Amino acid sequence: MIPDIYIRLAVALGLGLLVGLQRERVDSGVAGIRTFALITVFGAVVGQIGKTFGGWLVAVGLLAVAVLVTAGNLARLSKGEAEPGQTTEITALLMYGVGVWLVVGSMPVAVVLAGVIALLLHLREPLHEFAGRMGEGDIRAIMQLVLIALVILPLLPDETFGPYDVLNPYQIWWMVVLIVGLSLLGYVAFKLFGAGAGAVLGGILGGLISSTATTVSYARRTKESPDLSRLAALVVMIASTVVFARVLVEIAAVAPGSFLALAPPLAAMLGVAVAVSVAFWFVGRGEDPDLPKPSNPAELKAAVTFGVLYAVVLLAVAFARDRFGTAGLYIVAVLSGLTDVDAITLSTSRLVGGGRLDPEVGWRAILIAALSNMVFKAGIVAVLGDRRLLGRIAVLFGAVVAGGGVILWLWP
Repeated sequence: MIPDIYIRLAVALGLGLLVGLQRERVDSGVAGIRTFALITVFGAVVGQIGKTFGGWLVAVGLLAVAVLVTAGNLARLSKGEAEPGQTTEITALLMYGVGVWLVVGSMPVAVVLAGVIALLLHLREPLHEFAGRMGEGDIRAIMQLVLIALVILPLLPDETFGPYDVLNPYQIWWMVVLIVGLSLLGYVAFKLFGAGAGAVLGGILGGLISSTATTVSYARRTKESPDLSRLAALVVMIASTVVFARVLVEIAAVAPGSFLALAPPLAAMLGVAVAVSVAFWFVGRGEDPDLPKPSNPAELKAAVTFGVLYAVVLLAVAFARDRFGTAGLYIVAVLSGLTDVDAITLSTSRLVGGGRLDPEVGWRAILIAALSNMVFKAGIVAVLGDRRLLGRIAVLFGAVVAGGGVILWLWP
C-alpha cells in the first residue's frame, strides 16, 4: 500500500508539470515546466511540514515564492527582457497554493482547480477574442445578472407569505435567476456564433433566449421577404422544440426528487418535436439565416415582470386546484401557456416537489401549457407572417400538437 503522502506529492508534481507545460509553450521567461513542478511540490512539502510546526510556515513559503518570482522579473528587467502582464506570476502563487491544498485540504478540489488554471491559460486567445466582441450592452447584461443573482437574491427572506402558503420571496426570485440565466446563456452563445450560425443553431439559440421572440422576428421578416418562409419555419420549429428541453431542465432544477415522475411524458413530447424538426430539416437545410439580434435578457424590468408573473401563476394554480380541482388547474395552464411556459412549469414543478400536487396532474398541466404556447405562436405567425410561413407552421405545429394530444390521451 503506497502511503498517502507519496500519492499527494506525485499528484502535486503532475499538476505542476501540466501547468508548467502550458507556460513553457508560450515561452514564459519567469517560470517554465520544471519551475512550476518544483513550486507545486514545494507547496505540498510546506503544507505537510506546517501540519506539525504550524500554519505560519505556509505564509512564509508563499512569501518566498513571491520574492523569487519578483527577483526573476527584476533580473529580466535589467536585461530589457521583461514584458507587460503578470499571468505567470499569479499562476506561480496559485500553484503553490494548489500544492499546499493537496496536503491540507481535499485532493479532488486541488486537482479541479489546477485543471481550471491550465484551461484558463490555454484559452487566452479565445477569451480575449470573446471579450473583444462584447460591447457596453453585453457587459451591462452580465452585471444585471450579478445584481439579480448575487445582490438581490441573498437579501430576500426565505419565508412563506400570503394565501395557500405558496409565496416565498426567496424561492420566487430564485426562479427568476434560473430563467434569466438560461436566457443569458443563449444570449452569450449568440454573441459567440452570431450571424455565422446555421438554421439549426439559430433555432436552438432562439429557443434558449425566447421562442416567442424568435417567432415574432422571423414572422415579420417573411412579410418583407416571402422566400424566407421555409427557412423561417425551420428556425421557429427548432426554437419551439427547445422549449420542451428547457422544460425538462427547469423541472430538474426545481423538483429533482420528482423528476422521474414528471419527465417521461414530457421527454416523449420532446422526442415528437425533435422528429418533426429533423424531418423538416431535410426540406430546409442548406440555407443560413441572418439571426435577428436578441435583446438583453437580463434587464431588471423583465426580471421583475417574470417574477410577478410567476407569483401570479403560482397563486392561480393553488387557487384553481383548491376551488375547481384538476379542471381549474388545466384552464390556468392553457391561459398561462399563451404567454409563458416557464412560469407554469416552475410553479407546477414546485407544487409537485412539495407534495402538494399529484405528478400526473403536474406533467399534464405543463404539457397543456406548452401546447397552448404553440397555438399562440401559430396565431402570431398568422397575424405577422407570410401565408406560406403560416401554412408550413400549421403543418409542423399541428403534427406536434397532435402528438401531444396522443400522449395526453394514452399515457398512463
